[in-house]
Amino acid sequence: MDLFLSPIFALFVIITLGFVVGNVKIAGFSFDVSAVIFVALVFGHFGVIMPPEIERIGMVLFIFTVGIQAGPGFIDSFKKYGRKFALLASIIVFVGFAAAMGIMYFFKIDSDLVAGLLCGALTSTPGLTVAIDASSSPLASIGYGIAYPFGVIGVILFIKLLPKFIRVDLEKENARVEHEQKESFPLIINDHFVVENDTAVGKSLSELMVRNMTGATISRVQHNDLCITPKHSTILYKGDIVRAVGSQKALEMVEILIGKRSSEVISLSSDYEVEQILITNKQIVGKKLGEISLYQNYNAVVTRIRRSGIDIAPSPNLTIRFGDKLTVAAPKDSFSSLGKLMGNNDRILSDTDFLPISLGIVLGILVGYIEVSFSEYFTLSLGLSGGILIVAILLSSIGKTGPIIWTMSGSANQLLRQMGLLFFLAGVGTKAGSQLIETIVTHGPMLFLFGLAITILPMIVAVILNKYFFKLNLFELVGTISGGMTSTPGLAACDSLTPSNIPGRAYASVYPIAMVVLIVFVQILVRITF
Repeated sequence: MDLFLSPIFALFVIITLGFVVGNVKIAGFSFDVSAVIFVALVFGHFGVIMPPEIERIGMVLFIFTVGIQAGPGFIDSFKKYGRKFALLASIIVFVGFAAAMGIMYFFKIDSDLVAGLLCGALTSTPGLTVAIDASSSPLASIGYGIAYPFGVIGVILFIKLLPKFIRVDLEKENARVEHEQKESFPLIINDHFVVENDTAVGKSLSELMVRNMTGATISRVQHNDLCITPKHSTILYKGDIVRAVGSQKALEMVEILIGKRSSEVISLSSDYEVEQILITNKQIVGKKLGEISLYQNYNAVVTRIRRSGIDIAPSPNLTIRFGDKLTVAAPKDSFSSLGKLMGNNDRILSDTDFLPISLGIVLGILVGYIEVSFSEYFTLSLGLSGGILIVAILLSSIGKTGPIIWTMSGSANQLLRQMGLLFFLAGVGTKAGSQLIETIVTHGPMLFLFGLAITILPMIVAVILNKYFFKLNLFELVGTISGGMTSTPGLAACDSLTPSNIPGRAYASVYPIAMVVLIVFVQILVRITF
């Protein structure tokens, strides 16, 4: 049909059919968005090929949004699990390398062809570039072409089927992981206390160092019938009632420091209110909470901060981020000024500023093209995906540069991420489908089986090692497997397992490491002869 000669028409037909197929459930299992690549394989076999620009644009958008989302929690995640992630990813690449070495030794296959099989099985274009440069042989490209389609399909199938194989209920696992994340940020509550401990009576809040000693915030103090918003110099007298906000543990410390809990509740005076204010003013994003001097300037106290669905206890050193929602107690006539200071504009939050997106991608592409030569035979570059991923992580970790905010709303991120993913899967699928049957017929089923073995064995070893040694949860595991296999389509499959960004953080942590390790092994492989 002539219509299928139009890439735009073909692209959206593939996406549409992909969603239809992806929504079909068999025994409770479905491929979701990953089905797009299987539809694209069929179209590719029949000669419908997406222009390479569609695949690259899709990959750029997908990788950039993954990096932007993973960035703010990347440092904490890497500190907590970085060694585990890096070691497991390195093992994944090493097992692939060892399998390739075994195939080359036992079946007497040319090392250049095997190097191509390894790069194709791990879907690594930077690895292929190194193999071609090091070998100066077309065999590396042939090996890559044989293994690549099944490297793409194999990782997706493995990740999608893994919960069934290891008998993990996705709904329960998502609930468990969500609970663990909330435990890391204890529930913020409030309670009232009577000032009765001798160590607290007659002391100011700064002398007692309440925030440092307990982690709680004193939001109100009632002396006789007078209710005030306290400052550092506020002195506590015997019988005063204080209202403290913090975690359960923090409030227990307040009780030890100040006195027992009280059933009496401090009511706000008529000129005070408690409201939630949204941070949308770029001028204060990136500043510490203490820097904006809310009490000194507005007689206001922040009692809690809501960020990405989680309540966080405020502290002077907490960095303000775009989209934070602050619960503030202040005089009624201060809220107009507080709104101007903080922005408090829902429309700005929902709008998408494309300058940070386009500028971030430009910087990522430039970083990806930087080459570092370690010797005459070994040159390293991050490549397109690696450069964009690293830059996106760094920019979103920084948060703000001058007037530019390196973040985007959750809805904007999800839209661009989904669109990029669909374009990428359609492009990858049609390209792989165009070669699939021809390579099997030309080179025989044995090379296809070798490539499949190099793809599957590392992932099986990773699952076994994780069960007995690494103890990562399912979503950390699949993210690490995707990064270790340098498989962006694999990360796409992870996205359909969980709404959390845990796989993206794991992938972002290990992808650069796996890419460098693979490049080193490819250099070794092409120089070995048996």
